[in-house]
Amino acid sequence: MKFYDFLDRLPPIPALVVVEGGESLLADRVCTVIEERLGDGVDVDRFVAPQLASFRPIAEALPALGLFASRRLVIVRGIHELRVAARRAIWEVAQTVAEPTTLVLEDLLPPNKKTGPEPLGRLAEGRALRIDTTADSAVRRRFVEEFIADSGARLQPDALTALAASTVDLASMRNDLEKLVLMDAPIDLAALVRERLVTDEPKAYQYASALLNGEEAVAYATIAEMFRDDPRGAAVPLFSALATEYALLAMLTQPRGALPARYRWRERSLRPLAQRLGPRVTRRGFERALRGFEAIVTGRTDEPRLCVEMITAECAYERAAALRRR
Repeated sequence: MKFYDFLDRLPPIPALVVVEGGESLLADRVCTVIEERLGDGVDVDRFVAPQLASFRPIAEALPALGLFASRRLVIVRGIHELRVAARRAIWEVAQTVAEPTTLVLEDLLPPNKKTGPEPLGRLAEGRALRIDTTADSAVRRRFVEEFIADSGARLQPDALTALAASTVDLASMRNDLEKLVLMDAPIDLAALVRERLVTDEPKAYQYASALLNGEEAVAYATIAEMFRDDPRGAAVPLFSALATEYALLAMLTQPRGALPARYRWRERSLRPLAQRLGPRVTRRGFERALRGFEAIVTGRTDEPRLCVEMITAECAYERAAALRRR
């Protein structure tokens, strides 16, 4: 069951619940909602699996029923961080649970994971309520819409589309959106990119850094690698990273320009390049990357790799031309 289906349909809470997927922020919400739905009289025990020397405390908590509790709730977080033997031991304990106790296991692995440890949700198929916290585009869109509605902020349509296509985890997205809300201005696509709200993909930033430092072969090799791994989704993080890199350089071309605190560690390496490229080139590069990003997320192009390669070539040419003029 998808996260929002769980919120909307209000299914019965059985003895065993497995929370899977990849979003810890949504997993937090699941645990809170389950506790609320079980009522004020529920006794709650919480454990973080990697912090336990043994799983005996979990086993001991399962059969116990508090004197005034109508139900007991045992929540075990962080199972996805355990090794195979420990996961097996947790699963053996989980099979002993019975109503009126509810055991919630947080195992934030993809439900359909084909390699590595087998997700507990798959082992519990048919015996547990499985709640998938995977944040696909529909989940991200609703998450952002609810956040904006609660905060009273204003969000441009293209920014909402970009956030729905984002690869940033929801906790980081919420934290940065909270900063943008404080600015009391409509949140647009450029603001999202400056806050690094659209991607946190390391390879994409390697591509952007290589391109702007004249390592074009490395940049094109990274494009090829990312499109091989994700033919449909690679363009979004690549353009986002490129726009972010140009935005940082543009900040440093301004009089007394400085980087935001989170990027301050990069100032020593970026400032010389910013001075060599100048404000016109960095601004045009940012606008070019943003234009490519918009073309992808709005569906104006059905050739994402060609779009990335063309803009990469334009940026490389303009960078080289700028340096020749210096």
